[in-house]
Amino acid sequence: MFSFTLANSTSVSLSLFLAFLNFCRNVLLDWTRCFWSQGGVLGSALAFISRTSSSFYPDSSLEHLQHKQAMSASLPGVVEEPCQLQHGKQFSLHPSHRTSEKTLVKPGPSPWKRCQFMVPLEDKYRCEACKDVLQEPRQTACGHRFCLQCITTILSQARPACPIDDEILRPDEVFTDNCCRREILVLRVHCPNEKHGCKTNPSLSTLSEHLSNCQWEPVQCSYHGCPERPLRKFLEQHIASCPLRQQSCKFCLLPVSLTDTKKHYETQCQKYLIPCPNHCDEGDIPRDELPTHLSCCPYRQAECSFSICGCIYKGTRQGLKEHEESALQNHLALITSRNTDLELKVAVFHSQLVERGQVIEQLVQKVRQLERETLAQGQAGSKQEARLSNTQRLLAMQTEKLLKLHDVMQLASKNDDEHVLSMREDIGNLKARVEHFQENHKSPTQDGNFGTMESSLNRHNEQLRQHDARLLDMDLRFQVMETTSYTSKLIWKIRDYSRRKLDAVAGKTLSLYSQPFYTSAFGYKMCARVYLNGDGMGRGSHLSLFFVIMRGEYDALLLWPFRQRVTLTLMDQGVGRKHLSDTFKPDPNSTSFSRPASEMNIASGCPLFVSHDLLKTGSYVCDDTIFIKVAVDNSDLVEP
Repeated sequence: MFSFTLANSTSVSLSLFLAFLNFCRNVLLDWTRCFWSQGGVLGSALAFISRTSSSFYPDSSLEHLQHKQAMSASLPGVVEEPCQLQHGKQFSLHPSHRTSEKTLVKPGPSPWKRCQFMVPLEDKYRCEACKDVLQEPRQTACGHRFCLQCITTILSQARPACPIDDEILRPDEVFTDNCCRREILVLRVHCPNEKHGCKTNPSLSTLSEHLSNCQWEPVQCSYHGCPERPLRKFLEQHIASCPLRQQSCKFCLLPVSLTDTKKHYETQCQKYLIPCPNHCDEGDIPRDELPTHLSCCPYRQAECSFSICGCIYKGTRQGLKEHEESALQNHLALITSRNTDLELKVAVFHSQLVERGQVIEQLVQKVRQLERETLAQGQAGSKQEARLSNTQRLLAMQTEKLLKLHDVMQLASKNDDEHVLSMREDIGNLKARVEHFQENHKSPTQDGNFGTMESSLNRHNEQLRQHDARLLDMDLRFQVMETTSYTSKLIWKIRDYSRRKLDAVAGKTLSLYSQPFYTSAFGYKMCARVYLNGDGMGRGSHLSLFFVIMRGEYDALLLWPFRQRVTLTLMDQGVGRKHLSDTFKPDPNSTSFSRPASEMNIASGCPLFVSHDLLKTGSYVCDDTIFIKVAVDNSDLVEP
């Protein structure tokens, strides 16, 4: 009987009406849940009702969940699986939701697997996937039942479909079949311990409780290491007679197992009585008092105090006193002989010490001489390094000046070409006039004119040579500008490798510098330096490759010291592309990577980069040309 009081406020009437509809929906849900086992039609109807009602009344979902859990708790043997409440959507029993601690099947092996039913199990109580008895039964919208684990596996597939009718399954349309669960829980089974004599036939709901108290269940002995598994009814009797049971030692009163009693007496018990190893008249002695007894035992064997001098007597303490009194003369002779031997050894040691002292003095003199030579060589090396640095600085300055003249020379190149052509035409005309004069005029006056014209011709030739030199220099600088890279990478092509290596072997050109390259348009300025005949440890046997930091126009805006990872690579021109590479991280404490104070810093790299033998065997030299690649890691580089 329901009564509704109509209020003047529209909102109050709407709230009461929604509460009434929510109550009717809950009653319908609880009634339909009892008939899920009758087929897929009612299950589909319940899924539809749950979806539609939740979409219309999302605020009442919490009340429905609490009511549903209360109804499930009132039924014996039934525990409802918790589900998540999704605001604005229907309830979904997703397979990944964990069951409550009160659920029947807990993680681990189930005792159901080893049960034999009293009555053959009906097919409706079997999982459609594993064909075994349903555990945590779930029913789909198509009316088929599965174990929780089996339906979880099916729903996790890319296309979750029922294995019976191939109907697509949705997680929100899978429900806990509590009705089927209650029917399974009342099924009677034979006790798994029936072969041991148990005649009880418990239901599945009481099987776990029965097994925990079954007197015919084999159990583990409480003593560690015992392999026996007596029946629970005989456990106390077994414990009373177990060979691993413990009892108190009659000497030290410590607990000891029966099997370890003999070992305990022989090696461990400190109060166990043992005889004196010297067979004295003291009798048996506790093991922990034996060391004290041996220190004062009258039958203890001892050596003569003059054994160090050569006396070989051994005997008891009483006999030792008598020996020392009777062998006094012999002991004095032994002492005298030992003293003589010691004096001879001291004399030999003294002579050896004097000889070794002389050898040490000679070695000290040699070390001092080597230190002086090393210091002189270090000073000479420092001078050579200073000269080399000055030369490198001058070369860098010249390179910078040539690069700065690029713009001026580029503008003047066209005019120079026209001027050269004009001069060549003038020279051709002068040559023609000179030849004409030589053929038609032979007088002294004409000879003087001819000399004047010849000097003019020589002057024009000199100017032409200067222009040719300027053109060659401009062409070289244009090539450098064309190959300049601003991407932190340099690919250096070295032609005429054989000739350049011969020059390096002969000492004409020890090293070559590459064109500069940059990390960016306003970044670090760098170049590579190669010794084709090696440098330092690699001289004559290896190609040495180095990395050089140069002074740039934007150094004041960059971070110092230089910290970027550098990779040096000799490129393989063959099909295999087996490049040879070496990567190093700059040392921030090295002056090679600090801000350049001159045109370039001291080079840093690999003196033993690649051996000459390996260069000959591989395809690194083709058409008398090698390619060297230098790459700087700019992934973490901060640009100005």
